[in-house]
Amino acid sequence: MHDKALASRACNIREVFARNLRKARNVKGLSQEALAYEAGIDRTYISALERGVYSATIDMVGKLAAVLEIEPSALLERQTKSRARKV
Repeated sequence: MHDKALASRACNIREVFARNLRKARNVKGLSQEALAYEAGIDRTYISALERGVYSATIDMVGKLAAVLEIEPSALLERQTKSRARKV
């Protein structure tokens, strides 16, 4: 049971990251292509991250956060119900 819960939480964090990455990119006004260029990676990788196909390494989280001018933790922050209403 513990392994299932852990696997589910890991999958969920990928979805959290995907949503936060897309939101931060849009707030910054960047296309996937522009973000990829600034981060020195392929656009298809950004697309896959935003769809939750791949998991980003901690180094990639840091690199993307730097380009987006946000803290890396912001890309991993779960949205609470009270914050969801405000947004």
